[in-house]
Order: sequence, then C-alpha cells, then structure tokens
Amino acid sequence: MSFDGLFTRAITKELTDQLDGGRISRIHQPYQNELMMVIRAQGKNHKLLLSAHPSYSRIQLTEEQYDNPSEPPMFCMLLRKHLEGAIIESISQKDMERIIVFEVKGRNEIGDISYKQLIVEIMGRHSNIILVDKERNMILDSIKHLNPSVNRARTILPGADFEWPPEQNKLNPFEVNEELFLRTMDWNSGKLDKQLVQHFAGFSPLFAKEVIERAGLTEKKRVFDAFGELLDRMKVHDYEPAFMQQNNKDYFYLYPLKQLKDAESQSYPSISQLLDRYYFGKAERDRVRQQGHDLERFIKNEKDKNVLKIKKLNKTLDQAAEAGKYQLSGELLTANIYAIERGMSEVEVLNYYEEDSPQVTIKLDPRKTPSENAQWYFTKYQKAKNAVDIVKEQIEIAEKEIQYFDQLMQQLDSASPSDLEEIREELAEEGYMKAKKQKKKKSKPQKPVLEEYIASNGTLILVGKNNKQNDYLTNKAAGKDEIWLHTKDIPGSHVVIRDKEPDEETILEAAKIAAYFSKARASSSVPVDFTKIRHVKKPSGSKPGYVIYEQQETVYVTPDDELIRRLKK
Repeated sequence: MSFDGLFTRAITKELTDQLDGGRISRIHQPYQNELMMVIRAQGKNHKLLLSAHPSYSRIQLTEEQYDNPSEPPMFCMLLRKHLEGAIIESISQKDMERIIVFEVKGRNEIGDISYKQLIVEIMGRHSNIILVDKERNMILDSIKHLNPSVNRARTILPGADFEWPPEQNKLNPFEVNEELFLRTMDWNSGKLDKQLVQHFAGFSPLFAKEVIERAGLTEKKRVFDAFGELLDRMKVHDYEPAFMQQNNKDYFYLYPLKQLKDAESQSYPSISQLLDRYYFGKAERDRVRQQGHDLERFIKNEKDKNVLKIKKLNKTLDQAAEAGKYQLSGELLTANIYAIERGMSEVEVLNYYEEDSPQVTIKLDPRKTPSENAQWYFTKYQKAKNAVDIVKEQIEIAEKEIQYFDQLMQQLDSASPSDLEEIREELAEEGYMKAKKQKKKKSKPQKPVLEEYIASNGTLILVGKNNKQNDYLTNKAAGKDEIWLHTKDIPGSHVVIRDKEPDEETILEAAKIAAYFSKARASSSVPVDFTKIRHVKKPSGSKPGYVIYEQQETVYVTPDDELIRRLKK
C-alpha cells in the first residue's frame, strides 16, 4: 500500500502549503465516490480531488478534467450548502492515520459563523468522506453510510455522533529513539518488516520492506540507521516523489524504492503530480468497466455469434465442395448416354478427365431416363455452385462484423463515460440494440467532442475515441490537406494533425497517440500509417468508423503513457 500514514502526512503538508486560508468556491461530485472542490488560494484556483473509491482512494490536487453530472447528487448539494464560500482554516492529519481533517469556517442560513469539519478517510474499501458539524460533533452526511448492523463499533449516518475509527495504539515513529526502537523489536523472531508495520504508526508493508532493503543486513544498528535515515528526511518534508515501473506493474512512493530492482523510475516536483501520473486513466477505466459492463458483454456476445457462424459456414463450404463431383458425373453420363438404359441403378464409365482414364461408378435413378439422370446431376452442381457463392459472401459479412466488434472492444478500453453513450447510440442506429428512451429531445444534434492534444511545437492533434468521433473527425472536421494517422491493420482511433506540413517530431508524437489509442497499446514498435485526409475515403454503405486510404507512409513507434499525459490539452 503506497498511500500509507507517512504518505498521508506528506500530502497533508503539500495541501496545507497550497490551500491553507483558501476559499471553497465550487464543489462537484463527478462520480459516486469522488468529489472535486475548486479552492481559491494564493491568487489562483486549485482543483482538489477527494476520492473514497474502494480501489483508488486518495486526496490530491489535480490537473485532470472530470465530467460533472447534469444533476448533482444529494451529498454534493449538501456540501455546497454548508461549504461553498467557506474558508479553510487548517488542514491536518489525525495522528499518523490515513485521515485528513479540513477545519472550515463559514456562515449558516441566518448568517452566523459556523464551523464544520470535512474528514477524509483513505482506507481502501472502507474509505469515506464525512461532513461534521464541529460544535455539535454531529454527522451532517457522508459519501458512504455505515449502519450499526454493518459495524456495531461505529455508525456513520446523518444525525449520529461522530466517532473516530478505533485507535491502533502504535508508536509514533518520529518520537522513537534508538533505545526504544531496539527494545520494541523482537530480534530473534525474524520477519522484521512485519514487525515494523505492527509496532509503528503510519508504516505500510511497502515502506517497511524498503527500510529492511536499505539496511542490507538485519543487524540491529543497520536496521535502525535505515529507519532513522528515511524518517529524518520525512521529518523535514524532504521528498523525491517517484513513479516506478517494473514487470508491467506501476508503483509510487515519496522516494524511489530500492526494493524494486532494475525498475524504471521517474521523479516528480510534487506529490499531486505524481498521483496524477500514477492514477492517469486508471480510475476512469475502472468506472467505464462498471458502467459499460453490459455493453462489453453485448459486444462480446455479438462477436462470438459471428465466430460460430463462420465455423458453421465453413462446414457448409466443405459440403458444397461436392459441386465438382456433380458436374463430373453429369458430363460423364452425357458422354456415355448411349451405354445407359432406363431402369439401371448405376453405371460404370471411364473418367477420361483423369490420367489413365480409371473407371468410376455413377449412381442412377431407375425411374429417370439417361438424359434426366444427367440433368439431375447438372442441377445439383448448379445449386452447390450457387451455395458456395452465397456462403463465401456470408463468411465475408461475418468477418467484417467481427472486425467491427473488435474495433468497438478496443474503443471500450480507452472510452470515457460519455464515450460509452455514443457507442450505445451507434449500436442502436446500426440496429444491434434498442435505443434508450430520451426524457427530453435535444433541440440540435450535438457534435461529437474530440479529445485534444498539443504537440511539442504547439500544433493541435485531434483524436476520435469511438466511431461517431472518428467519422466526424475524418469526414467533417479535418481539412483535406491535414495529416491523418491510424495503426496499420490494427483496430484503433483516427488521429488528425491540424497542419498541412507537420515536422517529423509532430508526426512521431501523433503516431504515438494513435498507437496508444489502439489495440496495440501494450506493444512496442507499432506500425502507424499516415497520409493526407484527401486520400482517406469512406466506402458507401460501410460500417461506422471504417475507411480505406492510399498514398500512406508508415512509421514504427512505442506508445508512451507519460507523453500522452504531457500532451493532453
């Protein structure tokens, strides 16, 4: 766990430096367990994210954009009533716990000064955001409710008395000297990292392992020195926020972690910037998975139907391969018509189409004349031949359907919640699913909102993240001589550079964006084609998002999360 008590202490200091004395100007609740507060402090607006998400709970300043619901939830409206316009008097950490308390001074309905506490508890699935009337120590409301039937020790409901979580009764590591440290640890039982977590407040298994790693040996003095060296830096808030990657896993902490051998590490000027980097897209993708679970299942089922359909059609194709035999039998009967009499059930003839002219036996209908038997085989041949053409056409249609649903699955991987609705609309328009009933009809069709990136030289790069956006970008928004990019033979987004003659660096940056928003996001050396918009065509009657293009050039790039985040407008 990276967001431990020590990390909470560090982010509390960062928030205090930036927000202390600030005025809360706006409050939004973009998602069920997350709040966004705009705070005016030190002459500028700061965006503060408070998250009680079960997997991504945290508190930080952020530069990320969040879509706000048209109707704010009840908890958001309550916070607006009590906190908008109020002043943050202090921000503090409760002991060494993952709890941050905002002391807020505002005015009530009749204009009298009132004091509130906004308490943020960062505890994984038990995370919560609680508004407390300080004078009455009463809970006004919380983002999650906790009934006595769920937890007898602690009730979190509007009107209940506020109680802190049970005490951990651990030592404050900043108040521990060498003698107390050595006396606290059981040096004979081993598992020193677990002992550190057990005895010292604010320690996570991740940090405890780092202490042991830096000690090198489990000799008492070395362990204490490593313990003291890290805490001495923390005591004076000397941090080096680091994002690390090892074996396709992401990590973050206040310092580069030596326990991660050969990990790629990148430092950030602030803890909030580090958290923006680590959580970039993670929480949103999780929300999209939850909100789009039914959509994902529907698309997968449609794809699987077409995969099964192709298997059955291929069996039919194998059976239709008998067409050649029917034709041969008809021709051999016609050539030997003189040797056949009505009433025969079979006839042996020479197959002069093969070398050495072997004899073959042809079944006959005794009720038919020789000519009628020959004609029967020709009819069977024609039906089989026609079936082959139809089956091949059906296989081609099914393959295009699979390609289409593969493309939609890729778009779900990088979709935002608003993108999901456009994908639903598209499936309804294409006749795959029923359209949702709209409460109010829109006066005008809304133009798709494209994602924007700014290249290093300032050039605008536009990205379509679903088929509606792709069609709009390529066929309407882009100029004929602007540069269009797409991963070569890989499902992905349409990308357009708003420049007729972009430099090489801009093309490579746009290509990395195209590779990132494709099925090859986790690959390296991804081929990306680029050409002018005038060479990109949408065939008549083709599926949404489908185009053909020519006169392209190809570059090979590796998707880069950090570049995407840096270039995003």
